[in-house]
Amino acid sequence: MTVLTPPLPAAPPARGTTPDHGPEDTGLAVAGELLSLLRDSTTEPRRDDQLEALALAVAADLPVLLWGEPGIGKTAALNGLAEHLGLPLTTVIASVHEPSDFAGLPVVGDDPAVQGVPMAPPDWAVRLVRAGRGLLFLDELSTAPPAVQAALLRLVLERRIGALQLPPGVRIVAAANPRSSAAGGWELSPPLANRFVHLQWVHDHEVVIRGMGGVWPRITLPPLRRDGLPEAVDHARRAVCGLLTARPELVHRMPGDGVRQSGAWPSPRSWESALRLIAFAKAAGSSRDVLSLLVRGAVGDGPGLELLAGLDRMDLPDPEDLLADPAGAVLPERGDLRRAVLDGVVAAVRNRPERERWNAAWAVLARALETGAPDLVVVPATTLAAQRRDDWDVPETVERLAEVVSLSRRADRAAGTAAASTARR
Repeated sequence: MTVLTPPLPAAPPARGTTPDHGPEDTGLAVAGELLSLLRDSTTEPRRDDQLEALALAVAADLPVLLWGEPGIGKTAALNGLAEHLGLPLTTVIASVHEPSDFAGLPVVGDDPAVQGVPMAPPDWAVRLVRAGRGLLFLDELSTAPPAVQAALLRLVLERRIGALQLPPGVRIVAAANPRSSAAGGWELSPPLANRFVHLQWVHDHEVVIRGMGGVWPRITLPPLRRDGLPEAVDHARRAVCGLLTARPELVHRMPGDGVRQSGAWPSPRSWESALRLIAFAKAAGSSRDVLSLLVRGAVGDGPGLELLAGLDRMDLPDPEDLLADPAGAVLPERGDLRRAVLDGVVAAVRNRPERERWNAAWAVLARALETGAPDLVVVPATTLAAQRRDDWDVPETVERLAEVVSLSRRADRAAGTAAASTARR
């Protein structure tokens, strides 16, 4: 009789050895599949002012500095932009490099007295030159010590690293955290700060939520209208030159405070950047919000807002054109701009008072009454009525406007009475 004995259990693997399983059986392989699914996402077209401003500044070949708190997506935005533009992304952490990494390392040749001592560039710069194009991302700029910032000046402005000249196809973008949230942060030196277009980077909670769901906004460069390029250049030059002619003290105004010196401030260099950005925004048909981000990022908030106000006035219709065709008058939607246009029409009649022009001005005011808020017509109508000559007949339009003026005055008196009563209490 044959006795069957159960097989002996397999001996456990020796310590330090790996079981002989295929890669499909390991836990890390399954973990890799899960990670792949988590990273899987798509993009959708979505209007985003800060992304459009970043794309335009990069297209304009201006160095851009993104300011924002840690973890809000600055690096992710740069990855998306590089992918859209078809540029290889090279990331350099500025704070972990020595000044010689950007100025170049001296390499002694066979005969230094004859050949000199060339400054050898780092490997990443050589790769950019070989590729002929790329997006150079200088991260953690606010944690770079002053000596490194000084070495970066030539790279950011002249695109030179040692003896190497970066090709025109290379764009430069940097990122920084505010000093309050930077690890061992430094203020940017004024010369370095003045070379950048500063964009404040903030997160949009709706974008974050949709991104967590697997759908991120697609970063695209707005198409530039080729037939509008000469007009865009002329528009930008008139805007900047017009402001600086009226306000020459704004040509160069470096802030006295060290914190503000680390941001955008006006200088001939930054005004040139603002001019270029206006031209690009005009050619792309960008919104006023995008234009505001760009010009304030170049020359600072105060000068930038003055420049925007000048641009608004440049786009206003000519009062003489409105007087020539009151029925076809197209007035701005914004209240302040509409009021400026109506005041300009009244001023044009005052400068050359004629019955036909006075009647045409009333027609323009009637047009404004039909298409906008009535209170904007009150002051121009009152001023225009005071310009009437004795031999000028009152047009029928005045009767409708008179009702608005009278109603507005009664409302003002009522508001004044109510305010006085409240004050007495």
